[in-house]
Amino acid sequence: VQLQASGGGLVQAGGSLRLSCAASGRTFSSYVMGWFRQAPGKEREFVAAISWSGSSTSYANSVKGRFTISRDNAKSTAYLQMNSLKPEDTAVYYCAADPGGITGIPNEYKYWGQGTQVTVSS
Repeated sequence: VQLQASGGGLVQAGGSLRLSCAASGRTFSSYVMGWFRQAPGKEREFVAAISWSGSSTSYANSVKGRFTISRDNAKSTAYLQMNSLKPEDTAVYYCAADPGGITGIPNEYKYWGQGTQVTVSS
């Protein structure tokens, strides 16, 4: 599976962005999709994940209620809708895919996209 993340940019605090992760290769609908982020000088951290069917989701406490993960298996694309953005959300955002179950542990994801920069100004 090859993953291509897009949709990042510069936004003011309180604004919104929608990230996309387009997949190609093997059957997209067989994979759990996850979003992670990494700020300068910090470790990569879990943001959200969604099951292959879309029926189950998981969120980091820091984004719960503000971010929504979704997927469109017909388009082989996963999304991360980010609302009420805060300066502390500034990071490079990565999408990842794995044939296993939902997890927030980066090392358990087999495939990774290249990352898209999100910058939130105060």
